[in-house]
Amino acid sequence: MPRPEVLERIQSAEHDADDIVAEAEDDRDERIAEARKRAEEIRTDAEEEARDLKERRLEEAREEIDEECERVLEEGEQERAALAESAQDRVDEVTDHVVSLFQEDVHAQT
Repeated sequence: MPRPEVLERIQSAEHDADDIVAEAEDDRDERIAEARKRAEEIRTDAEEEARDLKERRLEEAREEIDEECERVLEEGEQERAALAESAQDRVDEVTDHVVSLFQEDVHAQT
């Protein structure tokens, strides 16, 4: 094979190799760009999902707090009613006791 042909084949092979490398670099850059875009989409979706989960948990916690508040208020109301009833039941007893003390004092002064 004559030298010019060999040189031409070598140059052609180098040109083909350069084309392959350039195409591979373009493909790499495109894949990297696609991967970055997909990573951004995944991150955005994850952030949105986290926000939604946070809101659901906060709402659940608020509902639990409201239920607990209602329960505590109801217990307090029941205890207040029981104390008021107990105090009312003792009014006659205390009145009799005070009248008795008053009568003792009146008799002691006479």
